[in-house]
Amino acid sequence: LKVSSGLGQGHPEEGWTLLTWVWSCLFFASANTFLYSLFPQVDAVRVYVNSSSENLQYPVLFVVRQQKGVLSWQVPLIFRGLYQRTYNYQEVSRTLCPSEPAPETGPSDQIIFVDVASMAPFNIAYELLVTRLESFQLETNKPFNFTASPSQPQYFLYKFPQDVDSVIIKVVSDAVYPCSVVSVQDIVCPVYDLDHNVEFNGVYQSMTKQAAITVQRKDFPGEQFFVVFVIKPEDYACGGSVPSSIHGKLCWGQILLVCLESVYIQAMLFSFLSFLSFYVGSVVVAIYKNSLLVSLYPQRSFPSVSLLISGHLSCCVWKDLAFTLFFYFFSSCSVPDESSSSGGRQFSSPEHGPPAGSDTDSSVEEESDFDTMPEIESDKNVIRTKVFLYLSDLSRKDRRIVSKKYKIYFWNIITIAVFYALPVIQLVITYQTVVNVTGNQDICYYNFLCAHPLGVLSAFNNILSNVGHMLLGFLFLLIVLRRDILHRRAMEMKDVYTLDYGIPKHFGLFYAMGIALMMEGVLSACYHVCPNYSNFQFDTSFMYMIAGLCMLKLYQTRHPDINASAYSAYASFAVVICLAVLGVVFGKNDMWFWVIFSLIHVLASLALSTQIYYMGRFKMGKCHNQTILWVRECTCPHAIFGLVYRPRDFASYILGIFICNLLLYLAFYIIMKIRSSEKLLPIPLFCIVATAVVWAAALYFFFQTLSSWEETPAESREKNRSCILLGFFDDHDVWHFLSAAALFFSFLVLLTLDDDLDTVRRDKIPVF
Repeated sequence: LKVSSGLGQGHPEEGWTLLTWVWSCLFFASANTFLYSLFPQVDAVRVYVNSSSENLQYPVLFVVRQQKGVLSWQVPLIFRGLYQRTYNYQEVSRTLCPSEPAPETGPSDQIIFVDVASMAPFNIAYELLVTRLESFQLETNKPFNFTASPSQPQYFLYKFPQDVDSVIIKVVSDAVYPCSVVSVQDIVCPVYDLDHNVEFNGVYQSMTKQAAITVQRKDFPGEQFFVVFVIKPEDYACGGSVPSSIHGKLCWGQILLVCLESVYIQAMLFSFLSFLSFYVGSVVVAIYKNSLLVSLYPQRSFPSVSLLISGHLSCCVWKDLAFTLFFYFFSSCSVPDESSSSGGRQFSSPEHGPPAGSDTDSSVEEESDFDTMPEIESDKNVIRTKVFLYLSDLSRKDRRIVSKKYKIYFWNIITIAVFYALPVIQLVITYQTVVNVTGNQDICYYNFLCAHPLGVLSAFNNILSNVGHMLLGFLFLLIVLRRDILHRRAMEMKDVYTLDYGIPKHFGLFYAMGIALMMEGVLSACYHVCPNYSNFQFDTSFMYMIAGLCMLKLYQTRHPDINASAYSAYASFAVVICLAVLGVVFGKNDMWFWVIFSLIHVLASLALSTQIYYMGRFKMGKCHNQTILWVRECTCPHAIFGLVYRPRDFASYILGIFICNLLLYLAFYIIMKIRSSEKLLPIPLFCIVATAVVWAAALYFFFQTLSSWEETPAESREKNRSCILLGFFDDHDVWHFLSAAALFFSFLVLLTLDDDLDTVRRDKIPVF
């Protein structure tokens, strides 16, 4: 049966045709023909059908035939949910694949056939409504409102204007549920606009209240695309309950397309120039410091010191830079034999006295039937149980042995970085490839409202913002290298201030800290290639190592002979990373894990603090007993907090423990330094203030949560925010910038904190 409707008379503005048919035969079929005119703009026709029958054995079948495609569905329309639940819909509305716009010469006609059929042995009533869509094409910067339901999806057309290369599609809804899917598809028929096939074409992401997809002109040869909006029959995929109680309701939404300006060059220049300014500042400070020393000590009685601060030696330093690098990293000994002792002339008391140390490892003890007085003075079991210790008591080992021990920190972290980074890079490349091939943007937890793609990367801005860690890490290595070179020259010249005064200089841990800062930037960038539940540890593993290395360096400053070995230190970091992974997997709901972890935390902290502050011996003064009590009082609240609240972000919880302990140790060190009548020079004082200010600003942006892989992708997108810096960087990118600067200043604090002791004898520098 063919029916010619009013729509076919060439008057689409007159509206629509409603057809109601009742049949009473074993098999029925009808063919409805609609004729409408095409105009220069893109036309779209929407077909609405409704049937009162709920019999799933005899559905009503609808087939729509167009010039270039066929679309079919049944009523009741069946969707399947989780655990094979079914959802049936009597009302179905579909948008037909739009026809090409008519030539400019005038309108043309287009025929649509709608076939209706059923095998039902009883009467079935249905309604058929065909209308032309008045608003089908989206416009830039103009909000567009629409409604949809699981059986009535919507899609619209967008064409790139001539001067627009990239747009961001923002979709918002007035309610959290129902769960929906936003898809961007090429102009291909049929359009995949149902829950079970929307993932077959284009890019897509689930949505509750907010979604955003960045689209580039180069990805669509026709310079146009469809924006598809599909309602899921149940809300489980978006974090809702199962089954959904509102799966049949309409959802209101709004689409807004915003042009993205090309600010890639400006953003890259800003990123690099901001941190290259630190290089300029470092050079200025170095020149100023050298000129200041020359003016303060023009006739210094120690020629080697004068040489060290002269311009002639500075030229030699840079001239021999390559040689010194090779000498440091590949030589088995650090300095010539005649100056190998770490302390030169060592003293065991504030008064001048005979040397108390030797150039051999104190752990090597020869057997003897009786102890002589020199043996008693050199025995570490006697020295380390004194009530008051001085630096000369804990810097008695051969400097070659100690320096070689600290070199291992550098070599081990290089090895760890290579073996850790290579599979990480391979994995994130695989993740990005999967996202690009499948179009599933639920795999990665970006801030989609500020995700600027470049090449195959979906969020280049999150990667670019990590350049600060690498640039400042390399700058810190250069600063440490300069100090190392000057120290070696002084040792070769047998400078008494280098041999007998100040903190013994061992730079292995500083080199390891610089490498760790650079690797934090590399791994953070890798994590942000595709941030998700599976690779969170990429971003946190070297944070643990940085915090641990800083604490080790603080301890090593006043205890150069008894610091932990590199092997045990890195093994401890590995255990922490394993605990972090276990905590993310089991820490959400399992109380037993938190009980075990809290016990491990408290016991390990007590054991470690006892070993550190008693230096392996258990007869110490009151101050150290109070220190142990302070450590216990600071550790227990962390453990109790974790046991009671069980924070969902276990990785950040462990990192918080590390940072709190580091800050407490640094505060304790500075307080004890001031208490010992030691001074804070202008440079370390400036670094301390800068560290506090920059860390405060950085933490503010860190807590501006923009996404969370602990939630569903749709729930995470509710936290997304627009860019705040140059229209390119978001809050988390600013956190990257500021945290890199804060870590750099923190490292400088550790490097320069005891510069005031360079003219103080080691037998007058207290140990704490």
